[in-house]
Amino acid sequence: MNRDQIEALLPHREPFLFVDEVTELEPGASATAVHHVRDDAFWTRGHFPGHPVMPGVLIAEALAQTAAIAAMSGDAALAGNVVYLVGFDKLRFRRPVRPGETLTLKASLQGVRRGLVTFTASATVDGERAANGTLMAVMAPREA
Repeated sequence: MNRDQIEALLPHREPFLFVDEVTELEPGASATAVHHVRDDAFWTRGHFPGHPVMPGVLIAEALAQTAAIAAMSGDAALAGNVVYLVGFDKLRFRRPVRPGETLTLKASLQGVRRGLVTFTASATVDGERAANGTLMAVMAPREA
């Protein structure tokens, strides 16, 4: 799935779209995606000056976007919906992620209960775990 196809599913746009390409997809069940961490990303100047590290909250957002792609790809009627991240469970950050690295993002749908969608998710750099945990979200139509 290329950037245009991703933008057809997700409402996110630059500078807050953190999925550059989807490399594996099982519609409605799981997705593997990549984010190329760029030297000119908006956060590099301030987090931290002279030693940029991708903020954990942005890694979590990249995982949530990957999870949204996994969920919405199974139903064309969901394309363009907003996926509101409502929680994390045991989300851990294992290593810093720096500009020039490629973040591999994986998310798998675990279940849906009363409108709450649960995913397991992990992020790696060159096979080394950068983050992992469980994400919880709700999907809703985008407001005009």
